[in-house]
Amino acid sequence: MPFPLSRPLVLRATLALAFLGGAHAATQAAPVAAVQQAAQAQKQAMLDTMRDLVNIESGSKDVEGVERIAALIGERLGALGGKVEILQATDIFRLDDTPERVGPMVHAEFKGSGQKKIMLIAHMDTVYRNGMLKDQPFRIDGERAYGLGIADDKHGVATILHTLALLQKLDFKDYGTLTVLINGDEEISSPGARATLTRLTLATSGIGAAYLTVQGKTSHAGARPEGGVNALTELSHQILQLKDLSKPEAGLKLNWTVAQAGTNRNVIPGQATAQADARALKVSDFDALERTLQERIQNKLLPEAKVSLKFEVRRPPLEATPASRALANHGVAIYQELGLPMKVIDRPSGGGTDAAFAALKARGPVIEGMGLSGFGAHSNDAEYIQIPSIVPRLYLATRMIMDVSQDKAPMK
Repeated sequence: MPFPLSRPLVLRATLALAFLGGAHAATQAAPVAAVQQAAQAQKQAMLDTMRDLVNIESGSKDVEGVERIAALIGERLGALGGKVEILQATDIFRLDDTPERVGPMVHAEFKGSGQKKIMLIAHMDTVYRNGMLKDQPFRIDGERAYGLGIADDKHGVATILHTLALLQKLDFKDYGTLTVLINGDEEISSPGARATLTRLTLATSGIGAAYLTVQGKTSHAGARPEGGVNALTELSHQILQLKDLSKPEAGLKLNWTVAQAGTNRNVIPGQATAQADARALKVSDFDALERTLQERIQNKLLPEAKVSLKFEVRRPPLEATPASRALANHGVAIYQELGLPMKVIDRPSGGGTDAAFAALKARGPVIEGMGLSGFGAHSNDAEYIQIPSIVPRLYLATRMIMDVSQDKAPMK
């Protein structure tokens, strides 16, 4: 489904605009009282929403779970006045680990009276397996709300829902179109959602993967080892000569993380494989890395071994632009209205984002990180959000949408 792209603003609800404690600027505008009060009124309701979302297990490969949470989110968006569709993946970009079926997306449109096009993105799938919810249920402990997937990214979904509720409470409709996209396969690199996103932190790393395969020859390890070609030995040689390709100062990282070889202790392994995780700031860095990998594997320890390498760009980088920096600085000023500082992070720290797919064709600024402060993403026992960040972040997201809609914020 094509979406118009006349300088849209894309906001994604995770953490790159980082909430920090400490002193604030000496001079600041007063907060907009009506927005602040409405945000405060949403606090408990947003906690309840996060509880409801956490209580539905929605691992990326649990399609039925993702469909259940999509139905709930679609129902909530419809109740807020959106035109809702549950989009099933039909154009799947198949990666090495893409399952046969992937979860749907929730798409909703809200029509206003203005001209600006704004997109809000989050994801509803998690990295967890079915049955793990019992070990990490939703609970509140002091100023933290814990729960399976709450930091990545169910709080992001809740932030979008309650920002829309806040705009509705304020009867604000000065935007042109508010588009909401909630992805159901983000944690497996969005094989189904990326086509929709491309039709449509200021910077995040791109994510790549290298798959190394060595084909040797099996033989009895005791009776006739010389008759084999040891794939494990060749794989070890290859990993050692491919281990120094990271350039941390330039944001390029390559780390070998998975390896497999052999079937029995007394058999020379005939095949061995390894996988590497790659991160980069620019697509051109991935291209150069792949060329280097392909060149180096030609240097073999065992001439009879066959070595091959496949490289995938699983998610492109989101690169900071002058437009996104200018709009982020406007967000800093909004946060200062509450007496709170905010640091704009425009250099990637290693995480990836679906906002990068949206940024490939969006002509307006793209900002990653409009959600809550949190910690412990992908952790089995420590994932939480900071409850005191709920009201400030709802205030920020709402004011950003209002200012962009009314031409009070820079867009280039």
